Amino acid sequence: MKDKVMDQLQRFSKAMFIPVLILPIAGILIAVGNLFTNAKLLELLPFMDNPVTKGFGTILSGSLVSILNNLGLIFCVGLAAGLANKKKYEAGFTGLLGFLVFINAMNKFMTLTGILFTGESLRGTGQAMVLGVQILDMGVFLGIILGIVTAMVHNRFCETEFQNAFQIYGGSRFVFIVLIPVTVLLAVLLTYVWPFVQLGITSLGGFINRSGNFGLFIYGALERLLIPTGLHHLVYTPFLYTSLGGIETIGGQVFEGARNIYYAEIADPSIQVLSRSVIWDARGVSKMFGLMGACLAMYHTARPENRNKIKAILIPAAFTSFIAGVTEPIEFSFMFVAPVLFIVHAGLSGLSMVVLNLLNVRAIGPNGFLDFLLFNVPLGIHKTGWPKYIVTGLIFFVVYYAIFRLLIAKLNLKTLGRETEGMEMKLHTKAEYKEKVASEKEGKDADDVDAALIIKALGGAGNIEKVENCFTRLRLILTHPDLVLEDVLKNGTGANGVVKKGNNVQVIYGLKVAAVRRAVDEELGNGESN
Repeated sequence: MKDKVMDQLQRFSKAMFIPVLILPIAGILIAVGNLFTNAKLLELLPFMDNPVTKGFGTILSGSLVSILNNLGLIFCVGLAAGLANKKKYEAGFTGLLGFLVFINAMNKFMTLTGILFTGESLRGTGQAMVLGVQILDMGVFLGIILGIVTAMVHNRFCETEFQNAFQIYGGSRFVFIVLIPVTVLLAVLLTYVWPFVQLGITSLGGFINRSGNFGLFIYGALERLLIPTGLHHLVYTPFLYTSLGGIETIGGQVFEGARNIYYAEIADPSIQVLSRSVIWDARGVSKMFGLMGACLAMYHTARPENRNKIKAILIPAAFTSFIAGVTEPIEFSFMFVAPVLFIVHAGLSGLSMVVLNLLNVRAIGPNGFLDFLLFNVPLGIHKTGWPKYIVTGLIFFVVYYAIFRLLIAKLNLKTLGRETEGMEMKLHTKAEYKEKVASEKEGKDADDVDAALIIKALGGAGNIEKVENCFTRLRLILTHPDLVLEDVLKNGTGANGVVKKGNNVQVIYGLKVAAVRRAVDEELGNGESN
């Protein structure tokens, strides 16, 4: 039962990546649009102070803010496609249709029962406008619920076919036929149930806020601790896109969730200082600075004869973490050989958020340094206090270095370069990888993906039931996970780590995972429907 629940959570977690990874792009482009209308920048670069560039910036920021007002629809379509077993595009389109049916069904039912508020302002009423239709304010949860329901109906009926005159009603059309009454009944049910759910969410948000820095510490630490399960983004997503992360009125519109709020504040020049809720997305200190200190500690505690070798491993990993915020290559280098370091890392990550909060820092820093520069520098020091973020990061670089070096030396932890005789390193240089692969496949380039070897190490094509990927991981469902050859995946294919949970297996490849997924799909003969 436990494994089944974990399987479903991991599947939901993977599907969440579809909308979650798209939304930061909107945020970055909003920040770019702000560059063209930033008063201080226009003073420094007078040639940009013209109707064309300023108009472009206004249009860019204003058009993308609309995404924040329609997160329910985005999550509905994204989850429906992500959770579909096959015919994913059709599932996403059906999710869109179901969303339109739902909001109009709820609106009509609320009108018939006299629940619909008729005043001028909806603030504080628990109701909101969604695509111009007034319904209960369910926020992003509406999209999550409808996306899951659509996927369930789609997976059950998408291959249903009829004969003769009724054959045109088969497949995805039959899915929509079934979805209509399900969606209408759900709209009626949630009209009565959701106010109680909203009360619970509000109470939970109040509890977290009352917990102050302790709650913030738990939040930051838990987000890192769940990295091995692949469920870590389920911790921060509710805070970024729902009322758990705060509620603010900006430009006459109500925004819920830390990320929605600061995206809207970026686009509004009248906002002098970002809201406190931005702290829920200040998760980048450990990514940009902390793990670099950890890498330096592992380098200095390695055996002298191994330092040049691990330098070639750690520098690219540290650079990727600093620039892009992709931490898994580093974390998986010590997560299993020295779990105490991973626990310390999670604690320091939570502590860094507490320090930022105590210093009243309003800087945006969820990922790497590129995002940090694009978001914060154009907004100015007064609006974000970003220099204090940098100072905090440098302090945590020193703290990480000191603690990691002390623990590695005192506990004799077998981190990179400290392996006993005969032990393999967890990460390998390109030169080592090239040498190993060349002996197995003549003339093959080290940067190519050896899909055949990956499939073989996963127990063969017959052992692979499903292949998916997220931002850094190849995620698979295997019939017999015990057949996985972890050493081959790590040493022969460049994987940074392997995580097993029941029949779910995750192979960590970092930023090249999309290329790995394509190569494996091609080798298996998988089409788009899979």
